[in-house]
Amino acid sequence: MIQDKTILNVIDNSGAKTAYCIKVMKGYRRRYARIGDIITVAIRSLRKKRKETAKIKKGDICKALLVRTKVNKFTPFYDKIDFFENAVILITKQKKLLATRIFGAISKSFKYTKFLRIASLSAGVLK
Repeated sequence: MIQDKTILNVIDNSGAKTAYCIKVMKGYRRRYARIGDIITVAIRSLRKKRKETAKIKKGDICKALLVRTKVNKFTPFYDKIDFFENAVILITKQKKLLATRIFGAISKSFKYTKFLRIASLSAGVLK
């Protein structure tokens, strides 16, 4: 589960390397976010090779979709999935992808949501 002040890895080619959770969206006084939730993040660092061509800058605030959590919890479709890191994908305010590629595997539950494009762009789909 992700809450405020959690450091997350960015697994797309937008140029960001790590992000910092500022706010968990969807709900009044909601404390934790799970896989598939949208959060607000601040960019902490950029990838070395992409600093000149990055679509975002250090310190920018943007929305992100949570695709991996480190703690063993159930996804909305009751698939138990274990990941080794906390990871997000950056999206726009209109909930469209900011990047064109996604690195690593994601959960199969994204095939059954409005984020179907994420499942098709990712390197692999688990369970």
